[in-house]
Amino acid sequence: MPRRGLPLQGRVRWLFLGLFLLLVLLLFAYLLECTPPADVSLVLPGLAGEPYGKEYYQALLQEQEERHLNRATSLKRQIAQLKQELQEMSEKLKLLQDKKELPGVQGLTETKDQEPGDLLEYLHSQIDKAEVNTGARLPSEYALVPFESFTSSKVYQLEMGLTRHPEEKPVRKDRRDELVEVVEAALDIINNPDEEDGAEDDVPMQRQSYTESHFAEGLYRTERDKGSLYELFFTRDDSNSFRHITLFRPFGPLMKVRSTSVETSGIIMNIIVPLAGRVETFTQFLHNFREVCILQDRRVHLTVVYFGQEGLQEVKSSLEKMSREENFSNYTLIPVDEEFSRGRGLDIGAHAWKKGDVLMFFCDVDIHFTLEFLNTCRLHSAPNKKVFYPVVFSLYNPAIVYGNLELAPPIELQLIHKKDAGFWRDFGFGMTCQYRSDFLNIGGFDLEVKGWGVEDVHLYRKYLRSDLIVVRTPVSGLFHLWHEKQCADALTPEQYRMCIQSKAMNEASHSHLGMLVFREEIETHLRKQAFKTQSKAED
Repeated sequence: MPRRGLPLQGRVRWLFLGLFLLLVLLLFAYLLECTPPADVSLVLPGLAGEPYGKEYYQALLQEQEERHLNRATSLKRQIAQLKQELQEMSEKLKLLQDKKELPGVQGLTETKDQEPGDLLEYLHSQIDKAEVNTGARLPSEYALVPFESFTSSKVYQLEMGLTRHPEEKPVRKDRRDELVEVVEAALDIINNPDEEDGAEDDVPMQRQSYTESHFAEGLYRTERDKGSLYELFFTRDDSNSFRHITLFRPFGPLMKVRSTSVETSGIIMNIIVPLAGRVETFTQFLHNFREVCILQDRRVHLTVVYFGQEGLQEVKSSLEKMSREENFSNYTLIPVDEEFSRGRGLDIGAHAWKKGDVLMFFCDVDIHFTLEFLNTCRLHSAPNKKVFYPVVFSLYNPAIVYGNLELAPPIELQLIHKKDAGFWRDFGFGMTCQYRSDFLNIGGFDLEVKGWGVEDVHLYRKYLRSDLIVVRTPVSGLFHLWHEKQCADALTPEQYRMCIQSKAMNEASHSHLGMLVFREEIETHLRKQAFKTQSKAED
């Protein structure tokens, strides 16, 4: 009995399970049938519900546009208010400055270098103090901050210390990045000129395409209380037309000061050379003059002021020979039967020119210059504005520099900027480029000075105390050739001291002079070494 009831119980369970599943299916079908259809336009406005989607987005766009217009109007109103406040502050500042300049008015505003409230006005005041547009009156030759010059690959510097060189590549990253930034900024100004560029020359600037290869030369100097001033010149190949860019960094971003064109093709240069004797050196000078001025530049007049009678005929014959061979007549020989005076000779040469104003280069017979220097001279001199005082690279005694050779190399191969080859003659002010009108207006040389030196320093000081800009920088294309110097007994104590100082510095570098001083000690050491070597060989 019990075994027969088990299958019956299993069938009953399967029957109840089937009824349960059937009820679930019926319930699910009922739910599907009774659920209302979904409004697709509410789910996807703009797709199935066209009237709601398109107008909706147009309304959103219009609302955002109105919001932006309101914002722009508000900003314009704020800018106008700020401009008005700035103008009022500037007027108040000007009123305070006017009051400060009145006699008897003192107080908190009496400091000369007080910073203006307007940042832009302050930066421009830094430009005015940095001798960008006009010169500053200085008490002595030691107060001037000289420029340093550079090209795309070299920097020519005065301050060398014990590790730096007179000519070197800008290896320091900050120096290299600084010069690269300046050149790039100048190129951007040239290639994308503003409306005011060229306004000083009344010549509108045309959009041109200059590259780094067109960079000719540059000057820069830093004054610690003002900023860094940069003068850059660009030119195309075989062109006498230059683009001059002046930049100033007032311890902040670069500021464009001006962008002008400089045309040098019509600038005649009168090279004035005072001379007494030294006929062989003059022959060497004429060779350099012929190669640079006659065969290449062709815009130079030579004035030779010769003192005394001895050697006069040889100098005259050399000039006539050059004139015949090169068909060159732009020279003047002025004999002077007086005791030699450099200042007197240069003064005579300047007054002898009767064709109006001219750019003068006061030169000595032992100077070697390049074509690039003549362009540099023209670029950094301007009548009633700038005079140029280049720092000459003075070569040492070749007998010492090249003492290990049988013969010294030709002069052309000695023209290098190395520590052991020469030095920047930063204490000399004899070589200068200036316009005749400026020379006459300043009063010329002190003609009471006789013999060597001092007269050029007096003239230099006159310019420092004037309103003209004095450009002082080392230049790569100007060399002073070594020659034996004699200091005459007739010189005054100051002249004699300067002559001896110049003579001592002219001979050799510190290392070469040290080798000469310790020559006996070095020779003794070499003999001992040779004796030891010989003894070891015999053993």
